[in-house]
Amino acid sequence: MAVYSIRELEKLSGIKAHTIRIWEKRYNLIEPHRTQTNIRYYTDKDLKKILNVAVLNRHGIKISNIAKLSELELREEIMRVSKVNHSQENVIDSLIISMVDMDEYRFNAIIEKYISGHGFRATVTDLYYPFLEKVGILWQSGDVNPAQEHFVTNLIRNKIISATEQLPHTYNPHAKTFLLMLPEGEWHEITLLFANYLLKEARHEVIYLGQSVPYSDILATGASKSFDYIFISSTTTQPEFDFILYLKDLGGAFPDKKILYFSTFLGEKPAELSSNHFQIRSMEDFTNFLDQLGS
Repeated sequence: MAVYSIRELEKLSGIKAHTIRIWEKRYNLIEPHRTQTNIRYYTDKDLKKILNVAVLNRHGIKISNIAKLSELELREEIMRVSKVNHSQENVIDSLIISMVDMDEYRFNAIIEKYISGHGFRATVTDLYYPFLEKVGILWQSGDVNPAQEHFVTNLIRNKIISATEQLPHTYNPHAKTFLLMLPEGEWHEITLLFANYLLKEARHEVIYLGQSVPYSDILATGASKSFDYIFISSTTTQPEFDFILYLKDLGGAFPDKKILYFSTFLGEKPAELSSNHFQIRSMEDFTNFLDQLGS
């Protein structure tokens, strides 16, 4: 069972810690557990209740009325408001609950409904990424176990692969070729898979090497295959891995290629990187780059 501090409940639900404490005292909405040293903590059940309460409260239902609902009535009210409002915040909260419960059916149903209303690209940028940011908060605090994290990322991974396979294959005489990979030791593939989707949607050619690619394999691919761009993503800081030095080495090995790099932990483009390095700060950056490439 995962445990959460009140600050983590605040980050995940959007409800201020001070407000949660008031709800506890005034309405007995949830009752915090305490460690042997009297430190407050909350469980998965508490998180799910706070997320559901947050959804109803955003719909204008007074907290005093929400507090009177039984567990069954709370679920029924959530189902009712879900049918009339599909705001991003509410959908993300529902995905978090599906992750905590490891409910594949509910997770996929939520995603499919969002895709049908907003399209696949918007689902990734407006739903997947904000959702994964919340998962990241849980992961960093140790409140998502590896099974839960693998559960949701595998479902998202499968959705992106499936959407990519459904894209029409049409010839583009102006297509560029992109080499896509993650550095050795990097396994978070969602951004790379989405880049692959966007490239194929724009009818460019892709050489997809995937996760944790040894540097020697990149050099071997460069010696045997022709390509115009390298796209590389790194979203986790690895011990004894210097991403900037890695990019510099890559630029030296491929001085005639343009290297696009995406990172969640680098700030502005470091001064020591050369002119053939291009920073991608977000996937919106990448779509803008592709639009300019095709114009």
